[in-house]
Amino acid sequence: MHAPQSIAPPTHVRRGVLLFACALSMITYLDRVAIASAAGNIVQSLGLQSVADLKWAFTAFALAYALFEVPTGWMGDMFGPRRALLRIVLWWSAFTVLSAAVGLHVGPITLGLGFLIGVRLLFGLGEAGAFPNITRALHNWLPLEERGRGQGKVWFCGKLMGGLTPFLWTVLVVGTGVTPALFGWRGAFCLFGVIGVAWCVFFARWFRDRPEDNSAVNAAELALIQRDRAEEGDAHRGVPWKRIATDGNFLTLCLMYSAQAYGWYFNITYLPQFLERQFGMPNSSLLGALYKGGPLLSGAVGCLLGGIITDAIVRRTGDRRRARRLCGWIGHSVCVLCFLACPLAPNAFVFFVIVSLAAFSTDLTVPSAWATCQDIGGRYAATVGACMNMGAGLAGALAGWTTGSVLERAVAARAGELGVPVAQLTFEQTTAALRHGYDLNFYSFAALYVVAFLCWFKIDPTRVITSGPTPT
Repeated sequence: MHAPQSIAPPTHVRRGVLLFACALSMITYLDRVAIASAAGNIVQSLGLQSVADLKWAFTAFALAYALFEVPTGWMGDMFGPRRALLRIVLWWSAFTVLSAAVGLHVGPITLGLGFLIGVRLLFGLGEAGAFPNITRALHNWLPLEERGRGQGKVWFCGKLMGGLTPFLWTVLVVGTGVTPALFGWRGAFCLFGVIGVAWCVFFARWFRDRPEDNSAVNAAELALIQRDRAEEGDAHRGVPWKRIATDGNFLTLCLMYSAQAYGWYFNITYLPQFLERQFGMPNSSLLGALYKGGPLLSGAVGCLLGGIITDAIVRRTGDRRRARRLCGWIGHSVCVLCFLACPLAPNAFVFFVIVSLAAFSTDLTVPSAWATCQDIGGRYAATVGACMNMGAGLAGALAGWTTGSVLERAVAARAGELGVPVAQLTFEQTTAALRHGYDLNFYSFAALYVVAFLCWFKIDPTRVITSGPTPT
């Protein structure tokens, strides 16, 4: 005899939702980190002097990614994350494939740096909103006590793939010395684009926006998901833009996330070329791949651990303020110390340890930040997450441009001291000048992590943004 539905144990359909979200996070990082691994190939194909010449390409992605976060997050809140995510992944997969055309000749036209900047701009536009809509999907499908862990797993998978991308690039594109390269760098971009399309096919067939729309969800799982959830009413009501834009608690959250993102973007832009130029790490070395991907790998562990910690504190104490703030205070204070120590690193190994610890500490705070978006956003979780991530994207755009500009000025200053044009500097002179520029950037990263640390004193995850009057 079958047990009645009312006393049957909960089904686990929500785990499938989390699995799709984790897979998407991995594809997102695979595609966005590949450009850093390909930077050397692109510089060579376009006949550029150094990775600093790609600053506008790095900036274009981050700027478009930031500016289109909010519209795409709003789309997920209004029309559901399923439709929004399908559009997002198909778009960015197309521009991942188009990245392979950089440097090719089409008749009399060379697809040069301007083409790359345009592709990266449209790539960023397409990828914008991925994580806010993942957040919206998790908000719909996960109970309150699983939100931090859910966000931790999503970000763990993304950062894990970001960290593995240099290894994958070495195996696929460069070769290891033991195994030959399987693709050229252009073929790798095409392969990565196809992976995104395959995800869309399976996601479209299986995923539904809400658990009550999936017949595989039983009454017990639905009750578990909806337990302790405030009544949200009509999800298609207008977004309270004024309240969001003027909420001091939320603006502090955005400032924190932007400040920490500024230094983190170094890991997916300039880090591979820094290691090759400053410490002579060959791009065909598996050890070099570890050093280049290590910060994201350690960040993956930080994401997972941060989610576990914040949910454990919520379960044991019921105090969401303490649960969300603790990881922020610990993580960002360690980041300050790490970036102050970066200029002192005497070799690649020490630098790898320092920058990996900084990435771990940064990502320890990420689940708390995104869980706070769910806490205070409610039915507007995707819009709120998009606004926060927009600030991070703008910070990343600024970091990409500023880091490159500081490097260029450092090289120009060295040439001025020697009284020669920049092009006549020796390799050693240029490398030394670049190192000075990198050190200045590391100090700016540390300063902004101080700002992020202080913001956590004001962030309150219990203050919910609503469209009605503020409770008294």
